[in-house]
Amino acid sequence: MASEDTPQTTPTEWWRVDTAVLHARKQELEVLKRQVDAEQNAILAEINIRDVRGCSGHATLSAMIFEDFHVTGKEADARADRVLTLHAGVAVGGDRVPPLAPLTADAAREGAIGGGQIDAIIRTLARIPSFVPEEDVRGGEKILVDLARRAGPRTIAQAGRRLLDKLDPDGKAPRDENPKDARPELRFVKHRNGTLGLKGTLDLETYARLKSDLDPMAKPHKAIDGVRDSRTQDERYGDAFTDYVRLKTTSRNLPGQAGEATHILVTMSYEDLISDLGEAHLDLVGPISATDARILACDARVRPGVLGTAGEPLDIGRSKRTVSLAQKYALTIRDGGCAFPGCDMPVPRCTAHHIVFWRHHGETKIDNLVLLCTKHHRLIHHSQWKVQIAQDGLPEFTAPAYLDPTGQPRRNTMHLRT
Repeated sequence: MASEDTPQTTPTEWWRVDTAVLHARKQELEVLKRQVDAEQNAILAEINIRDVRGCSGHATLSAMIFEDFHVTGKEADARADRVLTLHAGVAVGGDRVPPLAPLTADAAREGAIGGGQIDAIIRTLARIPSFVPEEDVRGGEKILVDLARRAGPRTIAQAGRRLLDKLDPDGKAPRDENPKDARPELRFVKHRNGTLGLKGTLDLETYARLKSDLDPMAKPHKAIDGVRDSRTQDERYGDAFTDYVRLKTTSRNLPGQAGEATHILVTMSYEDLISDLGEAHLDLVGPISATDARILACDARVRPGVLGTAGEPLDIGRSKRTVSLAQKYALTIRDGGCAFPGCDMPVPRCTAHHIVFWRHHGETKIDNLVLLCTKHHRLIHHSQWKVQIAQDGLPEFTAPAYLDPTGQPRRNTMHLRT
């Protein structure tokens, strides 16, 4: 039993605390947790150097972490990787081996970055070829660490891929010195039960075109008398494909997305367009090479979109479409999806929001529009969150004072393509 002199502590009654204090405290605790993790990693690194783990019967640092801390094997491996990467080691001859990621270690000690962010950085650094100069490696690490101070693992991984493309544009050598050109294939199949079908392989452009045509036709039917569309997604696409073939063979007019003709969108940075290196982004497919983007850009039905270094649209191509359609393309290029910080909702599930509300005489122009998903569209309309277009032409958001008294503008880094 504790003596009367033992100080008594009671848990904080958080329900009594002001909301702004709650948010501030959670951030403080996250920094403290990261600093404690960094200190523990430094201790584990010293134990590893002294070979204390070997004396205790553990063959590897990961095995010691697994045994002593009662964690999963996956977590033990990840924690051991951080220790060995962020701290100096010892070579077979006894010489010290410098850490792979010293700048990352510094940020971890500050409590500025945590486990997932560290993992994303060291995975990239581990893939940098040995011929890359040390100063370039450290420069790349600094870019990733600076990004990690304001972004999560997914964004860091995306930036890491772009960094690797820059440091090693040739990439890994192909297994086949003369790889065969990928060609589309299509087979008509008769099943034993009498049904008919198709089996095929499509190139990227054909896949994007077909999916862009079928998507609006495969949407669920509106409820009639309270009865919803009971078809599965596969059944809806099957019906859409049937209608598509019928329309293609009997009419030149094909329904499109929101009344528009079929289109696909290719996005790439201005630097990549000029250098013919790096990658572009093909709508509905994903990354493609800059060379493929150049080829696709020759097609009148593909609208090229060129981004500047800050991500602003420089050129959305020539078109006879209406102004509102051109604005839609420009917003797609600029925002890439819901622009609210931390939201990864894609463009098809977003709508254009008037920053100065339409009812307040806000104009329908690019510097008064921003893409938002349904959830964040409602939040902007019904809360104290503010959105504006910064001087570089990109949207930024300001949280209510009770969430962030500093009023520091925030941006979404989930959709970065350059």
